[in-house]
Amino acid sequence: MLDQNVKTQLKAYLERLESPIEIIASLDDSDKSAQVKELVGEMAELSNQVTARYDGTHHRRPSFGIAKAGEQPRVFFAGLPMGHEFTSLILALLQTSGYAPKVSDEILTQIKGLDLTANFDVFVSLTCHNCPDVVQALNLIAIYNPNTTTTMVEGGFFKEEVEERKIMAVPMVFQDNEHFGQGRMTIEEIVAKLDSNSAEKEAAKINAKDAFDVLIVGGGPAGGTAAIYAARKGIKTGIVAERFGGQVMDTMDIENFTTVQKTVGPKFGEDLEAHVRAYGVDIMNLQKVNKITGADQTANGLVELELENGAKLESKAVILSTGARWRKMGVPGEVEYATRGVAYCPHCDGPLFKGKRVAVIGGGNSGVEAAIDLAGIVEHVTLFEFDTKLRADQVLQDKLHSLPNTTVIMNALSTEVVGDGSQVTGLKYKDRATDEEHLVELAGIFVQIGLLPNTDFLKDSAVELTNRGEIVINERNETNVQGVFAAGDCTTVPYKQIIIATGEGAKASLSAFDYLIRSGQ
Repeated sequence: MLDQNVKTQLKAYLERLESPIEIIASLDDSDKSAQVKELVGEMAELSNQVTARYDGTHHRRPSFGIAKAGEQPRVFFAGLPMGHEFTSLILALLQTSGYAPKVSDEILTQIKGLDLTANFDVFVSLTCHNCPDVVQALNLIAIYNPNTTTTMVEGGFFKEEVEERKIMAVPMVFQDNEHFGQGRMTIEEIVAKLDSNSAEKEAAKINAKDAFDVLIVGGGPAGGTAAIYAARKGIKTGIVAERFGGQVMDTMDIENFTTVQKTVGPKFGEDLEAHVRAYGVDIMNLQKVNKITGADQTANGLVELELENGAKLESKAVILSTGARWRKMGVPGEVEYATRGVAYCPHCDGPLFKGKRVAVIGGGNSGVEAAIDLAGIVEHVTLFEFDTKLRADQVLQDKLHSLPNTTVIMNALSTEVVGDGSQVTGLKYKDRATDEEHLVELAGIFVQIGLLPNTDFLKDSAVELTNRGEIVINERNETNVQGVFAAGDCTTVPYKQIIIATGEGAKASLSAFDYLIRSGQ
């Protein structure tokens, strides 16, 4: 099951166990159970602190639970936690034994104070790069809440249950068999959702903060870089972000960031946050800004931010770096069938459509890359492009056209997502050349049609926006509002790329610092 190299690495991790643990397998006579039994046995052989048992009573078979010796397991894996989930397995082994998790003391205290009684199921695919964060967060919650259990359910092992529950997007979380959430969720987001008083406590804490020198709205590559440049000037710097890392956390391969030959979005986001924290920046995560008031509009000459939870922040200068989000088709049925056939992440949700017919909407790099990746999993991919030609790089187009199970339809206007009330069954589109309408029978639709700036909160403000919602800036990243700067994908700067966003973040920060000096702030 495990090659020698993996065994060597796992053995080294198991030497860090704080106390003896048991791995308790629940099996049947299937070949899948034989695989799980083999994995459990191999893990037990690597450490004298690990005991394997095969008398488990979990209702999902095959599965295995992890517990301190003499205790009942609360963390379960239904299926083989390989691929991206192997890290989740290692952490579960260590943390169950008492190994301290790498989370803030504040979050750990909040987890211990939940006093939660619940049973969580997390449905995953092993190619999903967003799933491990959710699995690991819920595992930690179960470890520190004695009346709570959590089970990672690998969709490939439990296809019948996946189809019965009509799960077409991962990660998908159920709490006591009721839908809890789907998509990437950080441990902070999950804990906040479980802690009913968290919003009030956070608002009170934020209200007590003194004014900042530079306050950045958004924690993506632009915002993170702006914070680093500001903090290095020795001034009081803060970040307010809905989700630190931003859109990059939903990106898979990054191969064009200078000096980094290849990385993945979540790793890039983690490294960015670590870099920002190294400079002592005050990070206020999971916070949404509702309103901004410029320095020339306030009595004290400070820029004021009002958050969704009612808290208010003040700063001498503010940098808006709220990034962008995936554009939706905006057709009937898209919202209704979201996570039930309409998807936006081919890496996460593609394996759930194995052997089925799917569509990709969009002929840019993202769309063509998605079609290529999906072609290796599904029965057939139809790519729909609004224009008369694809806009992806030629090397990607050549690869797409070489695949036998792909079709490209040009000049196509998507008009409706069709379903049977529970899941997608097809897509209607209009041929723009002939005005003829067509229906293509499909099980899934992956939307990859570009980005929209996250600037809705600015529509009633004095900050100037284009008709596309982008923040208008000059060459110094200044907006039309005194003390307010902007950077990254939310602005009029052309070419929405990570490396460009980081450069724009640095520019905005240097301009904000220059503003502070010149204005005597």
